Amino acid sequence: MMRAFWLTLSIQVAFSYCQYIYGPDPTWNIRSTNDLKSKDFWFHDAQRTLYDKLTTLPNQYLAKNIIFFLGDGMSVPTVTAGRIYDGQQKGIIGERNRLEFEKFDYVGLSKTYCVDKQVSDSACTASAYLSGVKANYHTIGVSADVQLNDCAGAKLPQNRLSSIAAWALRGRKSAGLVTTTRVTHASPAGVYAHTSNRDFESDLDVRDLGQNPSNCPDIAQQLLDEMGQGLRVVLGGGIKKFLPNTMKDVYGNVGERLDGRNLIDEWQQSKAGNARVVFNRTDLLNNNPYDTDYLLGLFNASHLAYNLDDSIDTPSLEEMTEAAIGVLSGNPAGYFLFVEGGRIDHAHHETKAKKAVDETVQFSNAVRKARQLTNPWETLIVVSADHGHTMTINGYPDINNNITGLNSELSDVDNLPYATLSYANGPDYQRFYKSVNGTVERVDLRTLNIGDRNERYPHGVPMSEETHGGGDVAVYANGPWAHLFSGVYEQSTLPHLMGFAACIGPGITYCDLRPKKTYNP
Repeated sequence: MMRAFWLTLSIQVAFSYCQYIYGPDPTWNIRSTNDLKSKDFWFHDAQRTLYDKLTTLPNQYLAKNIIFFLGDGMSVPTVTAGRIYDGQQKGIIGERNRLEFEKFDYVGLSKTYCVDKQVSDSACTASAYLSGVKANYHTIGVSADVQLNDCAGAKLPQNRLSSIAAWALRGRKSAGLVTTTRVTHASPAGVYAHTSNRDFESDLDVRDLGQNPSNCPDIAQQLLDEMGQGLRVVLGGGIKKFLPNTMKDVYGNVGERLDGRNLIDEWQQSKAGNARVVFNRTDLLNNNPYDTDYLLGLFNASHLAYNLDDSIDTPSLEEMTEAAIGVLSGNPAGYFLFVEGGRIDHAHHETKAKKAVDETVQFSNAVRKARQLTNPWETLIVVSADHGHTMTINGYPDINNNITGLNSELSDVDNLPYATLSYANGPDYQRFYKSVNGTVERVDLRTLNIGDRNERYPHGVPMSEETHGGGDVAVYANGPWAHLFSGVYEQSTLPHLMGFAACIGPGITYCDLRPKKTYNP
């Protein structure tokens, strides 16, 4: 014990000496590429990183709280492009910038395949990173014994998976979810639902997909009737999934339920305590979290608007995250919170790369807010993605070249410009190629609006929409037991690691190994 103390002290002294010799770390705010030409710059930069790592010791306290941030479709190239884009928006050298979660001490890689697919979707991955068991493509919260549209199999208790949110509730913690998609969409549904088809969001969806709603409970219904009723906070979109087709929401959109149920009213009436329902940013920000036991916020008929699009009174992911933490923090036993930046994925499917990287920056802002509101000695924050996409950063652009614009070089074959960001496949294929005298040629991208928020970016194989990518995704961790998240592992390992740190769940936990060691300021 004393040896560890003196080692830590000596490292801290060395770090202080490093700071004295080299001065404050200026390397994350560089505004001129000339600063990168000095060999001393790179030497001092590496030494600061070394000393920083030497002074980072594992945090082995009990995790009172867990916040799991999921950037849907946030591949490693998406993180890189988001980092550069964010830096360039700030007027600094984008390559030297860091997103909030890139400041975490520990990083690992998770393998994202489904039981039956090399490249996964957001449904089977939700089962993996929330329930700790890999499942089949398009299914949520059920084991791989359940095939697509197997409604009977999805209802069997032995096939149903228990999510880490359910583990938290059993451990007397609170639980909640925040998303920029419909709250019945694949990723958030993994918190509370069990279904053989991710598209069974309402009873109308069940019927339209050829199944009987009485045999296939829809996802919106499960938010009330099953484990979902224990969630303290639910914030996102998807009002139409909760209202009957005879009723309009506050924005004038007609609901779609066939059973005549108003699930929003039912949710509020079923709660013992102060249950609040909000439909806009103003009401969310005006809500007093200390006087709220349950909070349901539905801010659009479907998904929330992209940040770059005009929207009326819609909260940001950062604001929803702050509201959720405010409510959940009322439980002295702690909480589990799932936060999804879901529209990163949607922008990629549309090959709208600028929107994808901008949504990544919004996601980073939400992580920053969570760090500001929580204590790193008692709150484990994990950031990851469910799967990747086919976007790449390609060519040899000059340093700090506009990441969402055209490459600074021309093709050495057709002497035409190309975009730094492009996709392996995607929609609107003919936009980028034309037939000239029986041959296919590329369109001159200078005639398009590459860099505009709604512009599709170039791609190869024509598809109705761009597909997911099968590469590993990064996992970033900060807080108690964050060092466990290093290395390469199956995506289904994630909830087991989180459960261990917080002493919840069916597997081995920290509390099984030694007496509780909680942070006591």
